[in-house]
Amino acid sequence: MSDYQTAGKNFAELLKLMAQLRAEKGCPWDRDQTHQSLKAFLLEETHELLDALAGVDSTKIREELGDLLHQIVFHCQIADENGTFTADQVISELADKIVRRHPHVFSGATLPDSESVARQWARIKAQEKGDAVSNSALGSLPKSMPALARAQTITERAARVGFDWPDIEPVWQKITEELAELKTACASGDRQQTADELGDVFFSLVNLARFLGLQAEEIASQTTDKFIKRFSYVENKLRQAGKTPTDSSLEEMDRLWDEAKALERRGEVRR
Repeated sequence: MSDYQTAGKNFAELLKLMAQLRAEKGCPWDRDQTHQSLKAFLLEETHELLDALAGVDSTKIREELGDLLHQIVFHCQIADENGTFTADQVISELADKIVRRHPHVFSGATLPDSESVARQWARIKAQEKGDAVSNSALGSLPKSMPALARAQTITERAARVGFDWPDIEPVWQKITEELAELKTACASGDRQQTADELGDVFFSLVNLARFLGLQAEEIASQTTDKFIKRFSYVENKLRQAGKTPTDSSLEEMDRLWDEAKALERRGEVRR
């Protein structure tokens, strides 16, 4: 039996197991779930997979992919019971979409590079959607996306149709310009204007990340992790001295923070 046949057989067994869990003599918790009640679990499993992908443990990645697949199968079973769609339809429509959006693979119309493929993908997707938003080069992205990731995807799509600076120098100039406008807004005391200008600074920094070939969302997450690690070091050192941050001076905590940074550079920082 080929790997494809084995995978198909195992997937069919997974669908049967899910149907059994939702059956009258199955699991009460599973029977109670709806598309809406499962949303939080879908989000949680997605983030757990993203965390696993940030590491190098293939076993963990495999496990989290399975957990995410469980959520997909769960939704398919609920839809099947409601008479709205089946797992077979989901798979079939996905296969059709893959073929339709890769004419350079399945229709013999070759493309020279990944950027050409991305532009073709966006064009085909817009044609498929057929609404006013999707007919825009920017397409339609869910507002529930993390803000920095959504901003970067939007700027990438705009760049594909030529709405972009020729090199990185104007990007730096834009950041300087936006920072000056933010300072002016802060001095005015107008909270809404300040929020608007701060948003422009964020957006210009996302553009810089794109020009540097970096992912703004990932950078922000890594920086938060770094802050947590350094602050934990400060707390631990204070705890060893019988103190807490609230009864320590800023100067003392700054000194420990700099110590954490120095150890980090040497690969010695400890939680």
